[in-house]
Amino acid sequence: MKFLIRLLINAAALWAAIEIVPGVEYRGEWIYLLLVALVFGVLNALLRPLLTLLTCPLLIATLGLFTLVINAFLLWLTGALSRSFGLGFEVRGFWAAFLGALVVSVVSILLSLLVKEE
Repeated sequence: MKFLIRLLINAAALWAAIEIVPGVEYRGEWIYLLLVALVFGVLNALLRPLLTLLTCPLLIATLGLFTLVINAFLLWLTGALSRSFGLGFEVRGFWAAFLGALVVSVVSILLSLLVKEE
């Protein structure tokens, strides 16, 4: 159940970024947005710890702000993989990825606060 809730939160956060940020686009049915959210979740689970470890000096030097660049890279990579899988999600450029990652982070945090953990 927890996995499904996280998947829905990721899908809602991605949808918010699609609606708000120019350059973050989705063309397709809403059900495929769940697959995009799954790709995003898997990338976050597998690559975020490695990227955080590798960029630890930058994270320390920027007081954690480099995390936004890591988030932008993961969102861009989600767009690249989704495009190759034909899912219709696309991120065009660094600033679209950066702002999109910011929106995804904020919406995800807010929705996670609203959902009670068991």
